[in-house]
Amino acid sequence: MANKVKYGLKNVYYAVATDDGTGKLTYDTPVAWKGAVSLSLDTQGDTNNFYADNIIYFTSTANNGYQGDYECALIPDSFRSDVLGEDLDDKGFYVERSGVPTVEFALLFQFEGDESATRHCLYRCTASRPAVNGATVEESIEPQTESITLTAMPRINDEVVKARCPQTSASYNTWFNAVVEPTTTTA
Repeated sequence: MANKVKYGLKNVYYAVATDDGTGKLTYDTPVAWKGAVSLSLDTQGDTNNFYADNIIYFTSTANNGYQGDYECALIPDSFRSDVLGEDLDDKGFYVERSGVPTVEFALLFQFEGDESATRHCLYRCTASRPAVNGATVEESIEPQTESITLTAMPRINDEVVKARCPQTSASYNTWFNAVVEPTTTTA
């Protein structure tokens, strides 16, 4: 039976992407990103209407991916190093430097549902640096979360943006072991 509702973001992973020079991406083994709080991505791309005969005669829509925020308990040091380019110096400091480019990655995650948990992959993502924030402890300890802005773009070589994997897929049980490539063709 199909889901009627979704809830429960969990099983977030990232996998560093490497471009072979032609736009084709290969991916490292996915790394678990514990502490998922929320993921909110808005679609990117315009809808253009062409009018003729006093009506909308033709509509074109561009799929430029998604952009939005991922909120988590803490951004792991591995992500800061692997994706955001922070380097570990000989004193054990994670150092952020200007001019260091971020690295593209795949983002894998799961939403629970009333019937089945659907797994997702955004194949070509970039991330902004997180803001620095905190608050004093008052009567009780209130955990502070961290957020990054994500941009998920179409891949250059095949224009794939995202895949959803239902429980009925043969890839479901191994979804987080490696980034699974879809078998799609471009129009």
